[in-house]
Amino acid sequence: MPSLRFRAAVMLVRLSRVIQMESLAPVRYQRWWFDGVVPRLATAIKGVRHGGLEVSGMRAEWAIPEKAAEGRAILYLHGGAYVVGSAGSHRALVSRLARETGCRALSVEYRLAPEHPFPAAVEDAAAAFRWLCSHGHEARHVALAGDSAGGGLAVAAMLSLRDAGGPLPAAAALFSPWTDLEVKEKSVGTVGRGDPMLGARMLRRDAAMYLAGADPRHPLASPIYGDLTGLPPMLIQVGTREILLDDSRRLADRARAGGVEVELEVGEGMFHVWQFFTPLVPESNAALERAGRFLREKLEIAA
Repeated sequence: MPSLRFRAAVMLVRLSRVIQMESLAPVRYQRWWFDGVVPRLATAIKGVRHGGLEVSGMRAEWAIPEKAAEGRAILYLHGGAYVVGSAGSHRALVSRLARETGCRALSVEYRLAPEHPFPAAVEDAAAAFRWLCSHGHEARHVALAGDSAGGGLAVAAMLSLRDAGGPLPAAAALFSPWTDLEVKEKSVGTVGRGDPMLGARMLRRDAAMYLAGADPRHPLASPIYGDLTGLPPMLIQVGTREILLDDSRRLADRARAGGVEVELEVGEGMFHVWQFFTPLVPESNAALERAGRFLREKLEIAA
């Protein structure tokens, strides 16, 4: 049975959708809410310090837990449907993941649509990984992580890096990744308004802004249409109460078909990126603890 705090989080998510007027709110208003107000409401994660910096022309932020493992790092790509989101909006989630993994995490603010459409975000994500590799981190000691659009972006970045012939990260942790920008997977219809976080109309609007006329089936936009052969191990966490459920299932199938090691966790009754509500919601903390164990193993960090 879901915890009382989880049920309260569902109510807050529904209220947030009303405040943002779903797909009717202009992008500048959504950014004011998500990047300006939400960070002020978040609870700080104990034992983690932060530091701002610039990475390949992007604003970025380190989340550094106490006794962080040397030479290991997570590159975190925030969600927000490619139009909103920042290091600030995801500070609590990234900080908790860093603490559970036992290494520092770098959250980068890649370029957003509609000002910077596809493939700007992919270019920035790949550039951030290369920056880490040129600043004291071996590729095999770096993991990618991301939620929603950031989860799909993490897979797209790995495809871009692979196709360029460069090194790949050790692993990827993906939280409710958005991998089909056509928004046509079966769960869009079967879950429908049961998803308290997302609506199909909102996603289609944001996808159109990001794609700006590009093919929604391009593998770097919708990774489920790509050949995932050669990608590193993936952990995918998704809930049964989200319209992107089948984005994760299909990504897992595509990855396995390409010989990729995949762990797919389907959380019964969980909504889109429920991890966002750490540290207040027990289910959020438990999911990030599992993600931390996965990344520790792949990054070879002692518990």
